[in-house]
Amino acid sequence: MRIYDTSRNEINGKTVCMARMENHEDVLVAPEGLGFQGEVRDGSVLAPLNHENACALRRLFPFTAPTRVLTAPRSFGVGDRLGLACPGHLRVFRKYDARPVLVQQSIRELDLTGRRYEDVLDCVTFAVFREGFKDGFGADGDHLKKPEDIEYALGLGFTMITLDLSDHIREDREGEIAPYREIYLNRVFDVGEGQTIRFDEASLKKCAGIYGPALDFAVEMYNRFLRDGKYAADFEISIDEISVPTSPEQHFFVANELTRRGVAFATIAPRFIGEFQKGIDYIGDLSRFTAEIEVHAQIARHFGYKLSIHSGSDKFSVFPAIGKATREVFHVKTAGTNWLEAMKIVAEKDPGLYRQTHAFALAHFSEATKYYHVTTNLNNIPALDDLTDAELPELFRNNDARQLIHITYGLILQNPALKRPLYELWAREEEAYAQAIDRHISRHLQALGCPEHK
Repeated sequence: MRIYDTSRNEINGKTVCMARMENHEDVLVAPEGLGFQGEVRDGSVLAPLNHENACALRRLFPFTAPTRVLTAPRSFGVGDRLGLACPGHLRVFRKYDARPVLVQQSIRELDLTGRRYEDVLDCVTFAVFREGFKDGFGADGDHLKKPEDIEYALGLGFTMITLDLSDHIREDREGEIAPYREIYLNRVFDVGEGQTIRFDEASLKKCAGIYGPALDFAVEMYNRFLRDGKYAADFEISIDEISVPTSPEQHFFVANELTRRGVAFATIAPRFIGEFQKGIDYIGDLSRFTAEIEVHAQIARHFGYKLSIHSGSDKFSVFPAIGKATREVFHVKTAGTNWLEAMKIVAEKDPGLYRQTHAFALAHFSEATKYYHVTTNLNNIPALDDLTDAELPELFRNNDARQLIHITYGLILQNPALKRPLYELWAREEEAYAQAIDRHISRHLQALGCPEHK
């Protein structure tokens, strides 16, 4: 076996480490009596990387368990749908002064990949231990809508819950303003920095109609799970999964109502103007976006929380404006871009396998569109027969090809004829994937203006 030197840790005078075996699998190597399960060889336990041993590792070495990270000025989520990207992510966060949320998955992603929250958390635990990363990481139950899912994530020790209110938001509906009249109607709220928010009857009716039921649900979930420290986790409010942009008045209304009702929240994710589609750059008017995010950032500073940017993968054109408006205090989420980097490795290293996967994605694209909103035009994607093997990686510069591969990830991974050879390739190309992730996610943080560690 080959010992990972970065994984050596002492407990009670004894060493626990991780090793790569001759069959190319990793195992924990530990003395007997520490709670690890596995084959005993020459006085040491060779413990497989399973859930029971991950739990034992988190008990013995707390740095392998998630912690709350949203109180840091900058936090950055890196959803890993494959359980393979963490070594590359850790290289990024050793360089940049942002706290990582290394465990970040939605129930939709779990369903599409056939994984459980236990799997997602355990993969990160083992990677953090192997690489010797002791700076802390968060775990986000992302875009959760049901109380049973919230309890599932919190019960495993997740340190952040993103409550997705989209099922309770009533787009473009006017509501009864009587409960809010005295608080808001015709009042001007000074949020500082020369910015004011004013509610007339029309804007207040919209706030009440669109967000009233959603706010009631948010308060209910907070009281049930997080009030009085029942679970130690940060609370994020997601109002971005709708078609209508969040106006400054609506953003203020949501934040003020949550505060007024005693909800402690760390971030709000508004629905910004323009399109934050998956895996491609921002679509929309950059000057309008720049002006509006300034106001959203001012509202967040007024109440003392961080602005959260969802679908943040590859939004390079607006990252400078986000960094400037938030004064480099933000939470940004990425996910699909890590999968796209993995598929780009396939195109580079095994063109035949990539062609097979790409053809499958084309055949199943319409099925995948029920999960994600995209404006992909398949006619803009070059035909595979017209491309040489060397030209295949260039497909990942084509927005329509990126979205094709992005949204079909679940169907691809549910196909055993593709999943097995893909994972075998990624295992062989572990270092190439780590380098690709390092380069690509570093580019995100650079564009946001994130400082490097001193």
